[in-house]
Amino acid sequence: MLVLSKPKQTPIEYRNYALPAYFPILLLSGDEWRISDIPSHVLHFHNCVEIGLCESDSGTMEFSDISSDFHEGDVTFIAGEIPHTTYSAPGRASKWSYIFLNVEELFHPYFPLELISDKEVLDMLLHSSWAIFPRSKYPEIYILVSEIVHELNAKELNFQFSVRGLVLSLMMRLINIFGTENDENSHNMSTHENSLSISPALTYIQRNYKQDFPIDELAELCDMSPTHFRRTFSSIMGVNPLKYLSRVRIVQATTLLRTTEIPILDISEEVGFRSISTFNRNFMEITGIKPMQYRKQMSYIRDQSVLKCTGWMTPPKE
Repeated sequence: MLVLSKPKQTPIEYRNYALPAYFPILLLSGDEWRISDIPSHVLHFHNCVEIGLCESDSGTMEFSDISSDFHEGDVTFIAGEIPHTTYSAPGRASKWSYIFLNVEELFHPYFPLELISDKEVLDMLLHSSWAIFPRSKYPEIYILVSEIVHELNAKELNFQFSVRGLVLSLMMRLINIFGTENDENSHNMSTHENSLSISPALTYIQRNYKQDFPIDELAELCDMSPTHFRRTFSSIMGVNPLKYLSRVRIVQATTLLRTTEIPILDISEEVGFRSISTFNRNFMEITGIKPMQYRKQMSYIRDQSVLKCTGWMTPPKE
């Protein structure tokens, strides 16, 4: 079921998941990973791709402008830049296994993604898409994700290679689905009809976020006029190109704040900001706290549970 959301300014928060540099994938699985039936009314986005496997019950996923139902056995795929939230049906607490991963880094240097013939579809998939795949219609997606969860839980000898192979198979299948079936399945899949048209700009920003470049340059990459490009980009991504660039820079900054002791001024310059005041303002706008506060919080909660985030439930006590 597809429901148009009421036009309103929904709060959005940023969640940074610590992914190991050598194997940038994180599994959250087990009975504690249940979703509350209370809508949070706060959307969030991640520093990485989110793949979810609904193991019980049903509920709703909300995005910036629409919502869609999920059911037991469904697999969800959400690009890192897509604000969303999830809640269970009334009186239920859906159980999930979640996989958070950096797809590009997972395959580097083993399999450069530039070798993929449908690279534009892949870029669209990783940066501007979301989908809910019912098990009954996409059994192969369910099997692949279930196998990834199993391998990450079992951690048998050389499991990292098995996981990379399974993720690669999954991405190839998703590329085929998004490249050929999107128009027929708009009720549970979204890339916006013009997503491919801005894919060159998304790729360019991700690779060159440290630099300053005019909007005209991005528009030219997409064969659009600057005015049409701004309008199309904002319609697809929910923010204008400059806001998106700032978001990418801040996501990179949060990683440096969490994993290094580099001075904040140097980090602001490293990710592309020309003044510390502009960096601080954008950081506050996206994360809700100052960079120094963020660094202190990350050092404190590094080993703490993600359950503190809105929407999660702790297991019922016996």
